[in-house]
Amino acid sequence: MTRASSSKTDPADVQRDVIPWRLVRQIAVSLLLFSLVAIKPVLAQDDVVCDAEQLPGMISGFFQITTAIGIVGLVIVWQADSLAEMFTMNPEQKKGLKRHKRTALKSTVVLLVLGPLYTVAGSAMGLPLASCVDLVPW
Repeated sequence: MTRASSSKTDPADVQRDVIPWRLVRQIAVSLLLFSLVAIKPVLAQDDVVCDAEQLPGMISGFFQITTAIGIVGLVIVWQADSLAEMFTMNPEQKKGLKRHKRTALKSTVVLLVLGPLYTVAGSAMGLPLASCVDLVPW
């Protein structure tokens, strides 16, 4: 029996179906006021990262280290998969190893292209981080 066709209405069901619109309105107004007060000072801070003394160099160094680790990881995965391919007789396993090598290569290409792409696109869009942090790993 559906709720619309029942002759008796359970008070718990009615209480569950009622949306506290007053509370929803208060939360929405509070969030709006908070965002107006909190966002303006954040937008006023243009070059917080660039103004820090050693932070741009640390970010650039971190990106270079992670890129180097990614390249070393590619070499290790490529060599391990090539070695495993030599001892594998099953064609399905060989296809899986080749697919794994291709995925590792794609990941490394993305890792190598990401920094320069952000630097070029960020400077074109006027992002402050792109002007003071060098994300080109070479």
